[in-house]
Amino acid sequence: MSEGGDALGEELRALREEVALINRHRLFTSQSTISGMIALSLARGLAFGLGSVIGASFLVSLVVYSLSQIDFIPVIGEWAARIAAEIQGGAD
Repeated sequence: MSEGGDALGEELRALREEVALINRHRLFTSQSTISGMIALSLARGLAFGLGSVIGASFLVSLVVYSLSQIDFIPVIGEWAARIAAEIQGGAD
């Protein structure tokens, strides 16, 4: 019975060491203060917003380029021609 108690005590000690290691991790220490949480949230929000804008810009430009290459569908071709004429007419 003492062997089972020793093994359990050893596992409990190892578990305490792991929890202490996790608590010392930089992510948890940066979120331990209000200012750290605000700074981390702000940085995450800025990164998400910038990534969304860049991704949407790339996707929209890819779709517009793909639609501009379609000449065999008359409706889309006429629509694209009208849009191009409006853009060029507005630039004058």
